[in-house]
Amino acid sequence: MSTILNVKNLCKTYIINKRQNNVLKNVNFTVDEGEMVAVMGPSGSGKSTLLYTISGMDDMTAGQVEFFGRDISRLKAKELAAVRLDEMGFIFQQMYMLRNLNILDNIILPARQSKTNKLSVKEKTERGRELMRKLGIIEIADNDINEVSGGQLQRACICRSMINSPKMIFADEPTGALNRTSSDEVMEELRKINDDGTTIMLVTHDAKVAAKCSRVMFIVDGNIKGEYHLGRYETPSDLRDRERSLNNWLLEQGW
Repeated sequence: MSTILNVKNLCKTYIINKRQNNVLKNVNFTVDEGEMVAVMGPSGSGKSTLLYTISGMDDMTAGQVEFFGRDISRLKAKELAAVRLDEMGFIFQQMYMLRNLNILDNIILPARQSKTNKLSVKEKTERGRELMRKLGIIEIADNDINEVSGGQLQRACICRSMINSPKMIFADEPTGALNRTSSDEVMEELRKINDDGTTIMLVTHDAKVAAKCSRVMFIVDGNIKGEYHLGRYETPSDLRDRERSLNNWLLEQGW
């Protein structure tokens, strides 16, 4: 398996009221192609900041982030924006969508903005519909965003993240605003996407969500304190044992 994300001595510092707040401190890790990695840690530990910084949504203070061999800190703003649009997918806890567009049009919007996606508008629309069929929400294609459930909307966000066939998906608490049933459904869709070969890195506070990932990184005070390798999640019958072993490890880490 090849390494697609290589993080070296990553630091992120905010200046608040003339005081330095070191949110990330010399973070080092790699992510291999096809992995599904969860980032866990207490509130304020730097989980979301880590995700935003390594994906180029936020500037780093020091260090390197190599994405498919390119140091994203050296890219110009337009080059970095193109990488985020064409090679990365994003899913958030808050399901940001434009209210003046229906669900399908929200999903295909990144494809229409892309300069490297050479499909016709008709083909882009059909790909959007294909993704919606795959995730079981084709019936809401023409609905407004306030006419669907939270679980349906988050699955639509997954479709949007996939529209440009990204190399990697970054997800910040993708199930955080959902009930358990919807959370399980969304995680099942992410697992299928991962099984199809898309690398995923997600932030979560939910051990049941993290137990479906192949590896868990635990961050405390801006440092990766430890990693736990679960291996690929195969069947629901394995979940209870995976969750139990993960919880035991998290307790050892001070969770």
